[in-house]
Amino acid sequence: MRILFMGTPDIAAESLQALLGAGHEICGVFTREDKPVGRKQILTAPPVKQLAVQHGIPVWQPKTLRDGSAAQIVRELAPEIVVVVAYGRLIPPEILSMPKYGCINLHVSLLPKYRGSAPIQWAVLNGDARTGVTIMQLNEGMDTGDILMVSPVDIAPEETSGELFDRVSAQGAATLLQCLQAIQAGAVTPTAQNEAEATLAPPLTKEMAQFRFDWTAEKIHNWVRGMNPWPMAFFVRGEKKIKVLECRVAQGEKAAPGTVLSTKPLLIQCAEGAVELVKVTPEGGKPMAGEAWALGQRFAKGDLV
Repeated sequence: MRILFMGTPDIAAESLQALLGAGHEICGVFTREDKPVGRKQILTAPPVKQLAVQHGIPVWQPKTLRDGSAAQIVRELAPEIVVVVAYGRLIPPEILSMPKYGCINLHVSLLPKYRGSAPIQWAVLNGDARTGVTIMQLNEGMDTGDILMVSPVDIAPEETSGELFDRVSAQGAATLLQCLQAIQAGAVTPTAQNEAEATLAPPLTKEMAQFRFDWTAEKIHNWVRGMNPWPMAFFVRGEKKIKVLECRVAQGEKAAPGTVLSTKPLLIQCAEGAVELVKVTPEGGKPMAGEAWALGQRFAKGDLV
């Protein structure tokens, strides 16, 4: 198919690579603006632009899609379909109705659950056992279009958001190819989303990453997994942030939340159950085993963190 691709980050680049590998004609790419990256703030092109340039595909980085100029570009490119993956902008009606097959979007949740920008993270934060990918027909709303195809993905009990993201990205690219074949064959039946089941997945913030030991061990475990690799879950000891890179749920005792139950391994009592702090990063320090941090703090059983 003749495709105009719209996307920005790594997950979008993986889908674009899959489309190229399947032999689709990519007539152009829309992506977000280059941004400063790293401590030196080096202006860096998004992954989709980098891949498109490697393949000699024309790239546009409009600051808006609503001033008419983007619509004119789409009209001249004359794609059969527009494929959108994590582009980061809503597509205006003028563009939505332009291609023969309209515009489709890859979303990394089982819609209508987790509409928004952080669906993978919220699936882990909430302790879900399953998520997936949805291919939908785009409309003017945010992730509200008719569902064309879904593909579930199980979430492992110890899996982090980053680990799950890699698996879901691969599944999404494969599902996208299947959906395009079905669209060409006229074998897709759009299904309206059930608005009563809709939930949101808002962006994460650094402030949201903090947890307390008066939470249940299960919730803390999910928070640590869901906030990894960014912004990383943390608790506060004194005035210092202690990031937790890895933890496990353990059996608790009759003790106040935050009580040290043992130092080898480092077990902390929670409101319900306990957590083993496997790997932590003290503020201003480097990642280390929880036991090593406990030794440096001179913890003893019965102390409060």
